[in-house]
Amino acid sequence: MSKGKDKAIVIKRVTPAKKGHHGGAWKLAYADFMTAMMAFFLLMWLLSAVTPVQLRGIAEYFNQPLKAALFGGDRSADSSSILKGGGRDISTDMAGVTRRSDGTIEKATHTAARNDEESLDSLTGALERREQARLHDLQVKLMAAIEANPVLRQFRQQIRIDSTLQGLRIEIVDTQKRPMFATASDAVEPYMRDILRAIGRTLNDVPNHIVVQGHTDAVPYAGNGKGYSNWELSADRANASRRELIEGGMDEHKVLRVLGLASTQNLNKADPLDPENRRISIIVLNRRSEEAMMRDDSSSTTLSDDAAGVKPLAQHLGAAPAPSQAQAQATGAADKTTDKH
Repeated sequence: MSKGKDKAIVIKRVTPAKKGHHGGAWKLAYADFMTAMMAFFLLMWLLSAVTPVQLRGIAEYFNQPLKAALFGGDRSADSSSILKGGGRDISTDMAGVTRRSDGTIEKATHTAARNDEESLDSLTGALERREQARLHDLQVKLMAAIEANPVLRQFRQQIRIDSTLQGLRIEIVDTQKRPMFATASDAVEPYMRDILRAIGRTLNDVPNHIVVQGHTDAVPYAGNGKGYSNWELSADRANASRRELIEGGMDEHKVLRVLGLASTQNLNKADPLDPENRRISIIVLNRRSEEAMMRDDSSSTTLSDDAAGVKPLAQHLGAAPAPSQAQAQATGAADKTTDKH
C-alpha cells in the first residue's frame, strides 16, 4: 500500500503553437479572376451589339494571313483597310464594293442638328420675348413721363407711341396751329425741343439702337435755294432732332441711321397735304431689325469689288467694231464723188 501511495503523478501541459500568417496571395488571385470575368462579360456584350458584317471585319483584322502580309495579295492589310496594317474595311464587301449604310449615323446626325436648331429657336424666342417686354416697359415709362410733366402733357395729342415689326415707334406729328419747326427750315421750336430732350433721357434705359426719320407733306419746298427740296428738308429736320435727343442726355452711339423720307410715307394717305404728314419718327429697333440693318451694311458692294466684271462690259460697249476693207474703200469712193459735185 505504501508503494502505491508514493507513486509520482506527472501532468504534462502542451502549449499550442501559433500558426504563421498565410499571406494575401489569395486576394491577388481573386482580383485576377474577377478582372477576367469582367473582361469576359464585357466582350460578350460587345459581341452581341455588333452586326455579323462587323464581326467578320474584326476577325479579318486579327487573323491576317502571314503570306498576304509579307507578299501582298487579295487579303493584304494595306489594300482595303482604314488603318494601315489592319484588316479589310468592313464598309466594303469581298469584291471591294462599298456597302450602303442603314442610315443610322445619318439619322443620328440629323437628329442632333434638329435638336440644336430647336434649342436655338427656343433661346431666340426667349430673347425676343424678353426684348418685347423691355420695349413695352419703355413705352409705359414714356407715357408716364409725358403725363407727369405739365409742359409735355399739353402736347400729348401730338405724341404717338406704338409697336411695329421693327420695334417701338415714337412719332411727334405737326399741326397747323403748332408746327414743330420753323417754316421751310430745320430750326426746332422750343416745345419740340422739350419733347425731344425728355425722350432722349428715357431712351438710355434700353440698350437698343434707334433710327430717326424725318417726314414732310407733299407741299413743294417754298425756299429759294436751288436744288433744295423736301428731301433735304426732311433729312435736315431728322438730324436736328438727333442733336436735341443727344442734348437731352441720350448716348450718341445709339443712333444707327438718320433718314429723310420727304413725303414718301404719308401718315394720312388720303390727304398728302395734311399737316400731320410732317412728323419726326424715332424707331427703337428690336434685335432682328437691328441685325438686318447691320447685315445690309456689311454686305454692300462697291464698284471696286465688281471691277473684274465691269471692265469686260465697258470694253465691250466702248470698243467700236473696226470697218472692213471693202467698207473703207466704198466710203473713200463716196467722199471723192461728193468732192467732185
